Amino acid sequence: MEFIYDISGTLLSTCRDVLPIIILITVFQLLVLRQPFPQLHRLIIGVVYVIIGLALFLAGLEKALFPLGKIMASQLSDPVFVYGTTEIITQVDWTAYGWVYLFAAMIGFATTIAEPSLIAVAFKAGEVSAGTISQWGLRITVALGVAFGISLGTFRIITGTPLFIYILAGYLIVIIQTIFAPKSIIALAYDSGGVTTSTVTVPLVATLGLGLAATVPGRNPALDGFGLIAFASLFPIITVMGYAQFMQWSIHRKTKSKEKNNAL
Repeated sequence: MEFIYDISGTLLSTCRDVLPIIILITVFQLLVLRQPFPQLHRLIIGVVYVIIGLALFLAGLEKALFPLGKIMASQLSDPVFVYGTTEIITQVDWTAYGWVYLFAAMIGFATTIAEPSLIAVAFKAGEVSAGTISQWGLRITVALGVAFGISLGTFRIITGTPLFIYILAGYLIVIIQTIFAPKSIIALAYDSGGVTTSTVTVPLVATLGLGLAATVPGRNPALDGFGLIAFASLFPIITVMGYAQFMQWSIHRKTKSKEKNNAL
């Protein structure tokens, strides 16, 4: 009964969240465009699927993934596991948290690959580019950026270094890349950074940061637990533009080599 009650509450809250979107689309379609909805029955079925899917997804996050992420973060950063001792640790050794960095990278990669927003953007990018941009290539490139960013973010939490240093350095790299990267990829790279902070990645990454900050000696969850989402948004921009720059350089090198061989 408790499970049914929780699902019902989640379903009602999902309906409440989706309702403004439905009202907005209905008003514009009927009052502004003054056109009937094409294939209305399919549209209604799709909306029902979206509501049920979101409700089940949110229930799964709350019942399973949130607790699991918090438990694993606390276990991996437990001083007994990290240092092999039950004594109180006053000085944090960042080199002892290798498993935390690995877990952070893997959870960042896995959640990004499963991110619905990224799947949608990758599909549209492949569609409008006539297959020039590979869907899986874009998803893997973005996921690698998130993996590196989340791992670096956990390093920041463990060492207690200021967040602004990493963000300033990261966006300085982005600005330099924007100047030299192919113009056709810049907008997609920026969008790729935004879509990573969505329904799958944000809950798990936020839980990881809070659980880690609560376990590492000398860290305050309110001060040190947040900020991982910023890393998840920043580094995919760098990896996507970096991949485009590498491909541009590679094609240019092959072209020059071919021209040289033809001249000989």
